[in-house]
Amino acid sequence: MLDILIPALLGGIGLAFITGPLGCFVVWRRMSYFGDTLSHSALMGVALGLMLEVNVSLAITAGCVLMGLTLALMQRQKHIATDTLLGILAHSSLSLGLVALSFMRDQQVDLMSYLFGDLLALNYQDVIWIFAGAVAAIVMLKLLWRSLLMMTLNEDLAAVEGYNILRTQLLLMLMMSLVIALAMKVVGVLLVTSLLIIPAAAARPFSDTPEKMAALAIASGVFAVVAGLSLSWWWDTPAGPSVVVAAFVLFLSSMGAHRLRHA
Repeated sequence: MLDILIPALLGGIGLAFITGPLGCFVVWRRMSYFGDTLSHSALMGVALGLMLEVNVSLAITAGCVLMGLTLALMQRQKHIATDTLLGILAHSSLSLGLVALSFMRDQQVDLMSYLFGDLLALNYQDVIWIFAGAVAAIVMLKLLWRSLLMMTLNEDLAAVEGYNILRTQLLLMLMMSLVIALAMKVVGVLLVTSLLIIPAAAARPFSDTPEKMAALAIASGVFAVVAGLSLSWWWDTPAGPSVVVAAFVLFLSSMGAHRLRHA
């Protein structure tokens, strides 16, 4: 039993340490649809990995990074509304992935595990990947913290102050791509952005500084992982969706507590 539970717990907690602070920027910059588009492209990475017979995790990461860089560059064009392009790319990449996988009749593909994740299927090798990716993303986030905050407050002012906006946007997309590729096995393609958005949104009403919100978002993510795993363990519910449900309950509780405090 512990051989299943401990890797799942470690992997989920490791992921919460990076989805918390990165999710704050997703909430502040209203980038949830960017996250959805990136996550949907992950299924195309699965298909490419199987077709080319390379490591599927690396193929997912490469696919997400490529899509993330494309999205960052797309933000600079003015011909088509960004939300229109995001909608086209999100649904097209998901559909292309599903169609490509349907042709692989000689491959046994567990589509449900890719769509909804399987936290209890994590092994210690996955945990090492998650922690290595989380450390890389946290180091990058720490180096970019001030420029990301300035860019979030006012891009024009940040440019005047000498910050490289395009480079910062590209690196933010790179971090989001890395985290989504890591989180995909935990909650799947369809729910992966919930780990970025919900803990940060739950932390927002109780935060008076960006750093405090990032710390509370990490704590919210860890709570969601522990509560979701407990729910899955005792009630035999799907692990990934249970983590998202726990995060949602925490979000509702934080909204209720915030209203009571200001009543």
